[in-house]
Amino acid sequence: QVHLVESGGASVQAGGSLRLSCAASGYTFRGNSMAWFRQAPGKEREGVAVLPRSTSGKIYYADSVEGRFTVSRDNAENTVYLQMNRLEPEDTAIYYCAAGFIGGLIFSPETYKHWGQGTNVTVSS
Repeated sequence: QVHLVESGGASVQAGGSLRLSCAASGYTFRGNSMAWFRQAPGKEREGVAVLPRSTSGKIYYADSVEGRFTVSRDNAENTVYLQMNRLEPEDTAIYYCAAGFIGGLIFSPETYKHWGQGTNVTVSS
């Protein structure tokens, strides 16, 4: 059984930084793509970043976070990270990691089989 567990969410002031983690059991991130999504109150879940299967592949970021967020993978720890810098109040959301890409649009939630429970990020102005 696949379990994804996010951690690292917190309340921070605008301009601050956070690093989110997603640890997996029953699933290996190495050689598999994964994604970070977020869902703000009253809004649909949106893709934030997609890490490709290959370490040499292109990493995709949503326009709203490009240049501020960085996704990375630690194969030894079977953990992926989302480094978030220069946080803005608009980044306030529950952040989810997703894995088990089944094909389709990489930023579409429907294309991932496995989800974590989410971690809460609040950015105050």
